[in-house]
Amino acid sequence: MKRTIVFDFDGVIHSYISGWKGAENIPDKPVEGIKEAISEIRKSGYEVAVVSSRAASKEGKNAIEHYLENNGIKVDTVTSQKLPAICYIDDRAICFQGDPSSLLRQIRSFRPWNKR
Repeated sequence: MKRTIVFDFDGVIHSYISGWKGAENIPDKPVEGIKEAISEIRKSGYEVAVVSSRAASKEGKNAIEHYLENNGIKVDTVTSQKLPAICYIDDRAICFQGDPSSLLRQIRSFRPWNKR
C-alpha cells in the first residue's frame, strides 16, 4: 500500500469561512499553516491526496487544482473518490474508538472546528 494521507478540502485546506458557494467558487484563504504541514508530510515520504465532492465535476476538480496552485500547496492527487490511506484528515469526522454506544451522542454534539 502507498503511504497515502488523505485530506478533505473544505474546512481542512480551504478555510470554508463563507460556506458553500458552488463547486467552482472557492472564496476563502487556506487554513493557516496547512501549506507548511502538507509540505512537511510530503517531505517525510507520504503521498498527499485531496478528496472532495467538488472534484466530482471536471470544473470543480479544476477549481481545486487552481486553488492549490495559486496558494503554493503541492499535493499528489485530487479526486472525488475515497482512496486507500493510512489516515484521513477531515473537519467533519468522528474518530471511531471501537465503542458504538456513544456514536449518537457524538453526532448530536458534533461541531466542526470553525463553528465551535
